Amino acid sequence: MKAVPSRSFTKICFRINFAFTTTIILFFFVSCSSSKKIISKNISDTMQNEQTSNYFAGILIIDPTTNDTIYKQNHQKYFTPASNTKIFTLYASLNLLPDSIPALKYIDDNNTTYIEGTGDPTLLHSYFDNSNVINFLKQKEKIAIHLNNFDDTKLGPGWSWRDYQYYYQPERGSFPMYGNVTTLYNEPEKTILPKYFSDSVLAINATKNRELEKNLFYYSKQRKDTLEVPYKTNNTLTQSLLAYEIGKEIELAAKFPPGEKSIIYSVPTDTVLKRMMHESDNFLAEQLLIIGSSVLSDTLNSNTTREYVLKELLNDLKHEPRWVDGSGLSRYNLFTPESMVQVLQKMYTEIPKARLFDFFPKGGVSGTLEDWYPGIDEPYIIAKTGSLSNNHCISGYLFTKSGKTLIFSFMNNHFRQSSLEIKNRMQRIFEEIRDNY
Repeated sequence: MKAVPSRSFTKICFRINFAFTTTIILFFFVSCSSSKKIISKNISDTMQNEQTSNYFAGILIIDPTTNDTIYKQNHQKYFTPASNTKIFTLYASLNLLPDSIPALKYIDDNNTTYIEGTGDPTLLHSYFDNSNVINFLKQKEKIAIHLNNFDDTKLGPGWSWRDYQYYYQPERGSFPMYGNVTTLYNEPEKTILPKYFSDSVLAINATKNRELEKNLFYYSKQRKDTLEVPYKTNNTLTQSLLAYEIGKEIELAAKFPPGEKSIIYSVPTDTVLKRMMHESDNFLAEQLLIIGSSVLSDTLNSNTTREYVLKELLNDLKHEPRWVDGSGLSRYNLFTPESMVQVLQKMYTEIPKARLFDFFPKGGVSGTLEDWYPGIDEPYIIAKTGSLSNNHCISGYLFTKSGKTLIFSFMNNHFRQSSLEIKNRMQRIFEEIRDNY
């Protein structure tokens, strides 16, 4: 006959197991708490020394699984985010745009196809294979383009007017082509794209790449580099460039006929978002907000998108940002590290991890992080950087050796020292967290 344990023996066993389990749990929490304190102290020692005393730094690092704060400093204060602004543009695009980019809207009326742009930046862009629009228009007999649906400024508020000639600041618009830049190179042979500007490029040395108020470009025969120069846009030029590409005349339409508009789509949205984030492409970022407004309204204005996102999708932010453009070129932008972390956490919760992480540059591997934050066997940081003179920020996701995923935002403003020193200091902090949390 099998012996049955007495009730008192069972109670003793239960108490022993309970005590053992409690001890293990207490040990785990004490260990975690101790680990956090050590990490916090080490970060504080790095952050508070003579080298960091004369500029403004803010940092927030959280564990999204437990909602624990690993470290915080000035996380509720406003910073100039530079291209970290593109994180908000990414969030807006993921919530507003369909799987493929809306390229143009059209109505067929009395043997004429009326078209208007949505802000799609991929038409005839050197990186994207977008042939849908050109093939569609070549099939039409008579085309009229309506360009009066754009109700925004060509350059963003707070942008540097002197940067009109540099690749990173093309003009915004409803119907961009070629990325709104003229591309020039001499090897293997002299090339000017679009060819429409072939008679507008002077082969001389000059202190500027283009005249301020007209499309007259300077590119000497001795240059070996590829130069991308924003061209000055206007409705007549857009009409002429498009007519040149499709090989037929196009009319300018003062009004768009009434009726339901059809939509032509171009490239997968994710390909545009990934390039914006990896290359920190300002033009794509600006145009994505304009496309967002085309989803919300018939009038294209990037502020429509920003206001909708802040009021309808991000109305729970603890610190409402001052968000004035899509790219972060403007120093008028103001965001807190906490707001950045909140949006990163929303995306972490709402979007499949493989898709989300693919949008961000990977430390030591790709995009703007190719030369920074390399992992030992694999990347431990995927994040968006942001840099303006005297400012450097980075926000994203950090993977620890223990298998945890952390969300962080680290902002540095108004430093006079080399950005290399700032980045090295940040890397030491990130490695401390990676190795010990």
